Amino acid sequence: MKLNELRDNPGARPKSKRLGRGIGSGKGKTSGKGVKGQKAREGVSLNGFEGGQLPIYRRLPKRGFNNVNRKDYAPLNVGTLAALIESGKIDAGQKITEATLRAAGVYAGSKLAGVRLLGRGEISQKVEIEVSGASASAIAAIEQAGGSVTTTVARAEPASA
Repeated sequence: MKLNELRDNPGARPKSKRLGRGIGSGKGKTSGKGVKGQKAREGVSLNGFEGGQLPIYRRLPKRGFNNVNRKDYAPLNVGTLAALIESGKIDAGQKITEATLRAAGVYAGSKLAGVRLLGRGEISQKVEIEVSGASASAIAAIEQAGGSVTTTVARAEPASA
């Protein structure tokens, strides 16, 4: 095969309908836009317009905001961690870090700030793990199995009134 022999698959690039090329084409004269009116004109945009009725985006109340400083964490349950160790994707003898978990395919994506260890499931292996955050039940489960959990992000304590 040569470069000059390369072709698209049949139907990969459908022919565009030629508008305004005579009545025999089926899309002649008004080009499928009907007769006159605002929608027949060029450059019209009626998104959100409801014919003078108050549009839905103005009828519904506005609530909340998007926090630009929000950090999302990939959830990792203790049971999932145990399954990864049993399958051989993670070595329990080594210290488990977020880099280890990323290499094992636990999470991907640059938008995630790290991993949060959660307590669903059971673990019997002794592991030493370092993650961004961990729930109290996850820490208890790891420590009960003889391991240790280190968190890199300090959780803010709720202010006492």
